[in-house]
Formats: sequence, structure tokens, C-alpha cells
Amino acid sequence: MKPDIASLRREYVREKLDVDTVGKDPVAHFESWFMEALSANVLEANAMTLSTVTENGRPASRVVLLKGVENEKFVFFTNYQSNKGRELEANPYCALNFFWAELERQVRIEGKVARLSEARSVEYFRSRPAGAQIGAWASPQSTPVSSRELLELRYKELENRFKEGEIPKPKQWGGYEVDPFLIEFWQGRPNRLHDRILFVKANNTWEIRRLAP
Repeated sequence: MKPDIASLRREYVREKLDVDTVGKDPVAHFESWFMEALSANVLEANAMTLSTVTENGRPASRVVLLKGVENEKFVFFTNYQSNKGRELEANPYCALNFFWAELERQVRIEGKVARLSEARSVEYFRSRPAGAQIGAWASPQSTPVSSRELLELRYKELENRFKEGEIPKPKQWGGYEVDPFLIEFWQGRPNRLHDRILFVKANNTWEIRRLAP
């Protein structure tokens, strides 16, 4: 029996959000909300939907993990040769979206993307577990592969190759930072009259406004 998807709904009643209380620094407010998500044991609180634009002008989305907020920029790491890596090289703008269902909250971010320095990427790569380091070498991300077994065989070969000494960072792997020019905070409210507070950067200053839900 198919579920009645149209009837699925939930009333949001936990919190409220207002222009007068959100503060003037949206990155600081994001960090505050993020800490609340961690304290609430939200599953994968740093998971975010990353949206890019393909060479045909079509949107593409996938979930990646936030790995830091540094100098008011949002940081993540990936394979530069992946689909998202190639799309960001061609069009260095993206959108990020966090949804914390347990807190009835969503944060939407738009910004310009730049690669992190090689030194910063190496620093983070060295902090990863050895298995994840080898995985970065083993996977030709976004490239068709003939089988799962082929990937596992490549992993085993690399595991043997790097069994002694430090595992170097692959040249095709590294970090990006997203410099935001738009950040929207969404707080679920009763009767679908949700609170939406939008920050837009103009002349290096954040302007704030309330949006209709």
C-alpha cells in the first residue's frame, strides 16, 4: 500500500526568530545555531546540501560535510576532479543548505567559492583517519567504474603501498572556502507561518530583512 505523501505534515512549535534578536552578524548566528545542533545530538549536524551549476546551466546537488567556519567562510573538502569540483572551477558560485529537523531549523547560504591553500588542504588531510586518506587516493570520484570489486582491489593495493610512513595528499584532492553574500535563517512556526530572516551583503555590510514564509 502506497503512503499518502500529500497528507504528511508536522506542526512546528519549538522556537521563534525575529530581526530584533537574531543579531547583526549572520556567521556568528550560524555558529550559535550549529552549536545548538551539536548539543541536541542532531545526526550529522555538519551535513549540508551543496548545489552547483553544470556546464549546461542545470542545477546539481549533493550532500557534503562542513569542516570548518574560518575567517567567516564555510569550508569543505573534496576531489577537485569530481563533478562538483569541475563545476566550481567553471562557475565559482554555490549554494549551501543545512536542515536540522530536530530543531525545526534550516539555514540557506549563497556565496563565492575559492580553493583553500595547498598547505591548509595538506593540514586537514593529515588529520583524517588513514582509511579515509587511502580512500581519497583509491576513488576516481564521479568517474564510471566497472565494479565495486575494482575499487576494493585498488584500495588494497594502495593500502599495501602506503603501509609504512606518511600518506601524502593526492594533488587532485583539497579544500574549498565559501565566502557568503547571502544567509537565510528559517525557523519552523505553527500554521506554516514560519520565521525567515535574510541577510544580504552589500558594500561589505550585512543588510537584514524579514521574508514572508
